[in-house]
Amino acid sequence: MVEKSAQDSLARARRFSVAPMMDWTTRDYRAFARTLTREALLYTEMVTTGAILHGSPRERFLGHSDVEHPLALQLGGSDPAALAECAAIAEEWGYDEVNLNVGCPSDRVQNNLIGACLMEHPDKVAAAVSAMQAAVSIPVTVKCRIGIDEQDEDADLARFIERVADAGCRVFIVHARKAWLEGLSPKENRDVPPLNYSRVHRLKGQHPDLHIGINGGIKTLDACQAHLDVVDSVMIGREAYQNPWLLAGVDAAIYDSASPTSSRHAAARAFRPYIAERLAAGAKLNHITRHLLGLFQGCPGGRQFRRHLSENAHRDGAGLEVFDEALAKVREPQPINAVA
Repeated sequence: MVEKSAQDSLARARRFSVAPMMDWTTRDYRAFARTLTREALLYTEMVTTGAILHGSPRERFLGHSDVEHPLALQLGGSDPAALAECAAIAEEWGYDEVNLNVGCPSDRVQNNLIGACLMEHPDKVAAAVSAMQAAVSIPVTVKCRIGIDEQDEDADLARFIERVADAGCRVFIVHARKAWLEGLSPKENRDVPPLNYSRVHRLKGQHPDLHIGINGGIKTLDACQAHLDVVDSVMIGREAYQNPWLLAGVDAAIYDSASPTSSRHAAARAFRPYIAERLAAGAKLNHITRHLLGLFQGCPGGRQFRRHLSENAHRDGAGLEVFDEALAKVREPQPINAVA
């Protein structure tokens, strides 16, 4: 069993998390995020069971650095045996939590019975959760929508949560929109279906014994605080990626602890040794620095910073000098956060 201290630490971290986002929440983004927040729970991109079981090398799908913890692996799949095997592998690789994706609306995952289409199959999700929990000692959690297509946001969501909770799941992160699998693209499904925060709030009231987190359209720490008066945790996606400086306020606002950085420049400099390590391992500079393009949003020289990286980081042999040249183009307002 996971020690109680580890469980308590993860429960604290879960209060705020950065959503799993394909092509965005890579290991490089997560390492960068740690220069801005020590406390928040970070998620991988969704990784399918097929990729883990049949892809090679596994490092490509599961590799991470120690600095990224607390860290959850999000799995995509529906076969209980495959999910259980992958959950066990995730635990072996040192992940703190395994999360099952029941929210992705893309056509590709639907065809493989992955993601939001599983909202129609609570028994399958329950069987998967039960099998995963039997295989690991780390928490198994579920990220879902409030429904899909013509489902009733009250009755069908209630049925789904109750069935999966009966199988042993205690933590649900709920994206407060429906997913329309017929008629909307994955991109449209992130914006077009209306947000229904009150439904997630009611869900917590109906299940005080469960951990209910909320996700979808949340952009400020003030909004996070308002939701945390009602639910157990908040997950932010695109805003945390496109405006990463938001994360620098998380530790103070959500956890009542000091920020690990005093300024955007300090965060960028703190990330420099990691960049050097990844370059030495054969990574390309632009694959790393693309996650920093929003760091200096709104700062004098921020546009020049982005342009310099965009135009030069992809070049053969591009190294830390390109990063340093980009940093030299930007200055920022007086720091507002205190160093721990």
